[in-house]
Amino acid sequence: MAAGAVLAPVAFTASAAHAATPQTAVVKAQKKHKSWSQRHKVGLKAVSAARKQIGKWYRYGGAGPTRFDCSGLVQYSYRKAGVRLPRTAGQQHRHIKRHIRWKNLAAGDLVYFNYNNHTGIISKVKGHKIYMIHASHTGTQIKEVRIDNNSYYRSKFYGAARPY
Repeated sequence: MAAGAVLAPVAFTASAAHAATPQTAVVKAQKKHKSWSQRHKVGLKAVSAARKQIGKWYRYGGAGPTRFDCSGLVQYSYRKAGVRLPRTAGQQHRHIKRHIRWKNLAAGDLVYFNYNNHTGIISKVKGHKIYMIHASHTGTQIKEVRIDNNSYYRSKFYGAARPY
């Protein structure tokens, strides 16, 4: 290069500069897929909505806001958290793609019993102590119950799913 020569400025477009960064793919992936903690907040919102229904009476076919059956409670609670779910327990279990093992249950997960005939929402997990909120059957109120390994519910466990 000759002395005194002037270099022409190099023009970078925003997309060219953006494409040059190796972290671009990571940033796009993070925007596309929310982090686990962000998704988990949705589950916690559903638990909060379900907890507010404790004490209300069971009603077959009830989907709220004053009476619920098991799948109506799940549908209502997740709708309050911004997630649309089908109406019945079996439809919900088939609709949700993320199936969870018993040992991996977390608050907000849905649990299914008796061949998909009953469902509830995991409200908290503390060590081996697992709790769920559910609408059980006619003549009962919505309640939170413990469903540990040795409980009746563990023996009737069919599967679990994570809708968030």
